[in-house]
Amino acid sequence: MRFLGEISRSSGAAVNLAVRDQPLEQLAWTSEHLEELDDISEDFSISAIPGDLTSCLRGAGYREPDTTVLSTDIAELATQFARMMDVDRVAIRLSVIDTDACRRFHADYVTARLICTYVGPGTQWLDDADAAAWAGGADPDTLTIRQLDSGDVAIFRGRLWAPDAAAIHRSPPIAGTGVQRLVLAIDPAAPVPIAHV
Repeated sequence: MRFLGEISRSSGAAVNLAVRDQPLEQLAWTSEHLEELDDISEDFSISAIPGDLTSCLRGAGYREPDTTVLSTDIAELATQFARMMDVDRVAIRLSVIDTDACRRFHADYVTARLICTYVGPGTQWLDDADAAAWAGGADPDTLTIRQLDSGDVAIFRGRLWAPDAAAIHRSPPIAGTGVQRLVLAIDPAAPVPIAHV
């Protein structure tokens, strides 16, 4: 898997957003199926992730072949993310969202966060120029809002890593539209869990 751009923990000049350019084939789920799923929010050891994650997915209502497809993809993403971040444990959250969660532009209070929307519209984000304008008080409606496609995987640099150069993003507004999203977020695991903001 390749990412567009590189995130380097040692370089202040590195990009604050990297996107997988070979997205996973979309999962064909109905709204009824998504409504049957429970959210997952667990810390995993990278060495144990394949088996533990598969069990979690089954317990949350995921069915085959989706369980195998998701488990394989998430394990690969988590392993690569852990390698980039030099950690051996990650916090994985897989949620069905039908509200305007995180509807305001923001940067996460983490070192970095991997986000993938498997079903539904992807995360919206601002490039450096628009992020600077937003920080200066510009109305978001006057900015060029970019959006990831379903299946894209992005790694967002957070405020704990780059307080003045974190990636500015938000969830797409979907409240009241009937649209649902299945969203994966992976963070480095912390001694005290970091709130997903």
